Amino acid sequence: MTTRIGIGVISLGWMGRLHTRAYKQIRERYPEFDLEPRLVAAADPVDAFREEATGALGFERAYADYRGLLADPEVDLVSICAPNFLHHEMALAAVEAGKPFWIEKPMGVSAAQSRDIALAAEEAGLRTAVGFNYRHTPAVMHARSLVAGGRLGRITNVRCWLIADYASSPDGPLTWRYSKEQAGSGVLGDLLSHGFDLAQYVLSDRVASVSAMSGTFVADRPKALRATIGHGAVEVTDERFPVGNEDYAAVLARFDSGVLATFETSRVAHGPRAEYVIEVYGTQGSVRWNYENQMHLDVLVDADNTAHHGYTRVMSDASHGHFGRYQPGPGQLMSFDDMKTIECALFCESVVTGEQLAPSAADAWAAAECDEACVASAADGTWHDVPRVEGPTTYAL
Repeated sequence: MTTRIGIGVISLGWMGRLHTRAYKQIRERYPEFDLEPRLVAAADPVDAFREEATGALGFERAYADYRGLLADPEVDLVSICAPNFLHHEMALAAVEAGKPFWIEKPMGVSAAQSRDIALAAEEAGLRTAVGFNYRHTPAVMHARSLVAGGRLGRITNVRCWLIADYASSPDGPLTWRYSKEQAGSGVLGDLLSHGFDLAQYVLSDRVASVSAMSGTFVADRPKALRATIGHGAVEVTDERFPVGNEDYAAVLARFDSGVLATFETSRVAHGPRAEYVIEVYGTQGSVRWNYENQMHLDVLVDADNTAHHGYTRVMSDASHGHFGRYQPGPGQLMSFDDMKTIECALFCESVVTGEQLAPSAADAWAAAECDEACVASAADGTWHDVPRVEGPTTYAL
């Protein structure tokens, strides 16, 4: 019997629209779930976005205030896609309303806010999901299985970097992302939270301590003259205003197991568009993945074979993660949107079964503790321990 789930999406920027598309894909990509997501309501303060919600996007109704959406009895679960500074109040309101939620990272503007959200959801018995979509890439899931299976030997060290250019123009608008009050950290929360989650997921291990440095390379920016979607171009003011958080960070880290790591991130690089890379080295081999070629995984699993000592480029196929649900065979591509659909499916299945399968609010809290430890380390120049979190984290096997 088909289970109908009433969907509510809060905030229809880039990510809210992406969540909406993901819900629409569930029945086609995961028919065995026998779920029928129903787009009940969207919430956004922008009039034009609400009109689009009930038009092109297919929602039955739209609210200017997210509280109306949470009070709607036909909404069973919600996506929270608003800016960081609204996550705390919205997530706690969703918990109060008894609505499971899928929220984007970082989950608030501080580790304390993330802690509040994760613990409140766990106390209420609500399943959650967080937007760590890169871990769902088939090649990354294959890398995790190789590490877990011991194919690389004892893991010794990791390199991970997320380098992008979305803020490389000094004339790009000063949105909430550049405000310490509204975003918390800058590129640490925006990009490197993905890196910490990715490394912890592939290794099934926890970042235990960090030493970091950071810098703000574009000190001021103009403000946008209208609402923006994602990082899109928009008209800006002539006056410029100070940037409140970091553009760049470099991190040394230790995992619980003793594995050593380096992390690096930038939002202002010239050249790389989305160079998100993780390399894992062990005593018998290594793996290397780059989001810009996300269907490939470079693999070396036989370090003793000196006649063929070098990487094999493995193309994703139906044996890797969810690839077979999206493409018929190797050589075809999946997209960023597809990884969000996987995340959406895991969220819906978590809600229906009661088992936490999607990246959880506790996972987001764990990444936020890494981010905050880096901010503290960059400020005082010392190593900082990363506090342990409570609740159902899903990065460990």
